Amino acid sequence: MSQPQSIDPRYVSRPPARPKKRRNWIARIIGLIVLLFVLSLICIPLFAWGKINKVDAFPSGDRPAETPGTTYLLVGSDGREGLSRAERARLHTGKAAGHRTDSIMLLHVPESGPTALVSLPRDSYVPIPGHGRNKLNAAFAFGGPQLLIQTVENVSGLRVDHYVEIGFGGFASIVDAVGGVNMCLPKAIKDEKAHINLPKGCQDLDGVTALGYVRARYFDPSGDLGRVQRQREMIGAIADKGVSPATFLNPFRFYKLSTAGAEALSVDKDMGPFTLLKFARGMKAVSAGSSGVTLTVPISDSNLSTSNGSAVKWDSKKATALFKALKEDNTSGLKAS
Repeated sequence: MSQPQSIDPRYVSRPPARPKKRRNWIARIIGLIVLLFVLSLICIPLFAWGKINKVDAFPSGDRPAETPGTTYLLVGSDGREGLSRAERARLHTGKAAGHRTDSIMLLHVPESGPTALVSLPRDSYVPIPGHGRNKLNAAFAFGGPQLLIQTVENVSGLRVDHYVEIGFGGFASIVDAVGGVNMCLPKAIKDEKAHINLPKGCQDLDGVTALGYVRARYFDPSGDLGRVQRQREMIGAIADKGVSPATFLNPFRFYKLSTAGAEALSVDKDMGPFTLLKFARGMKAVSAGSSGVTLTVPISDSNLSTSNGSAVKWDSKKATALFKALKEDNTSGLKAS
């Protein structure tokens, strides 16, 4: 039997060598992209934080004791300062002088349990230190955030830990920065003073239309009480989209939102970047379909006749119970309204 012939190893075919240099370059490029992405998540917010307006918001003197959880006072102001004539025309803000509050809300982020967002109607008739009884938004006009916080703390017994204010132009810019927000209207809305004419159903709203939507009240039989509910829904929708992965994973949208927010917001001097992030996460928690709860301070009379015009009277017993629950960080029993 013939013996098998040995094969000269010189003629054995070998697989081609892998291009190590090419693999190394691809790995380096991927690593660089990941590094730049991580740096953008750190640097962009820090850059934006340096541009946010910090205000001396807290009153002096005796204040309520600190409580568990964190309570933010969120104010939507109607100041036109800084808006050009073209911007006022685009946003339909008019030329009214002064600085008032179109919306006033308390956001309570508990140590455990559902986050609560409570609307305080701007026409709430309350005692304002040094100015007698008047509508709540007059406190801001009389003495800015300090007097507004003092008034809210006095009537609620709840300590305000942080202050966040957003103006007309800033609100619209933030909505545009997140790519608009989708709102579902149970019925059509036409309000000439707010310059909106919206059909019934779900639709995307840009910044200008969203601003009109949260300002509109004359079409609504419930007036300001209906408006505060729409404001809560809108702010929750903005926060839900603003802190979503779709925003963080899109560097262009993330940069646009960060810079728009920086130009739009005023916060108290004691607030830090992580505290503001906690605020944003709290607003997301009260968005539609979340585990949070949104409500308006209980009302006993929405058309109270006063020397300062028609105002809103709180239900003292129910309002006291609400604020007591917030002070005790007990939000589990609160019901949406």
